[in-house]
Amino acid sequence: MTFPIQFELFGKLYHWHYIFEVLAFFIGVRVYYYLKRNTNDPISDLNRLWIMLGAMAGALIGSRVVAILEEPEKLQQLSFMILFQSKTIVGGLLGGLFGVEGVKKLIGVHIASGDLYVVPIIIALFIGRIGCFSMGIDEPVYGHVTNFFMGMDLGDGLKRHPVALYEMIYMVLLLLLFYLIRQKDMINGDRFKLFMVLYFLYRFLIEFIKPYHPLFLTFSSIHLSALFILLYYYRFIIRLFKSL
Repeated sequence: MTFPIQFELFGKLYHWHYIFEVLAFFIGVRVYYYLKRNTNDPISDLNRLWIMLGAMAGALIGSRVVAILEEPEKLQQLSFMILFQSKTIVGGLLGGLFGVEGVKKLIGVHIASGDLYVVPIIIALFIGRIGCFSMGIDEPVYGHVTNFFMGMDLGDGLKRHPVALYEMIYMVLLLLLFYLIRQKDMINGDRFKLFMVLYFLYRFLIEFIKPYHPLFLTFSSIHLSALFILLYYYRFIIRLFKSL
């Protein structure tokens, strides 16, 4: 397998990444509506629409802000195109969380709304990471040089941690976890909180085997975003450990 993996169209080579980004969004949305049809949703369709719009607006902003801060030394060269092309799922989830909470306050919804999104998000992340993996080192989702048995040549002749592949494996494990606890009696909203804690904990740890640019002390914007989420859900984490 040679990276980046591309396809040819009209004599030009294109990355599969963009195809998988579209597929991730489309399939994630379809899975959400499939699950919603089979769920007794206490939130009205209209309010769900407003919540989804808040999530998308927040994700759009958050994904750009956190991505830009991943390389703080380039802030002085910031342009619209750099802003448009920069994005990270960590910022998308963080911004989406704020967007949802903001909209819910405006429309007066006080019910947890995230559980329905957990499985669609996991599936969308898995599909999206296929695209990231196919790009090799052309996409900054790769790790340090390593002798680990899973090390791969991602296009520069060096064996590196295939971080995108690791995340795909992690998504499969998360999907299995949420399948196993699907019948478990949990407080409304706890499944989403559990997903956020587990995903951001993973991103905090995996960041140490990737090339990154410190934003504050020795932490990158990804580290800081993960720490924020873990602090944001500290009551849930304490409750979770007490229940074990």
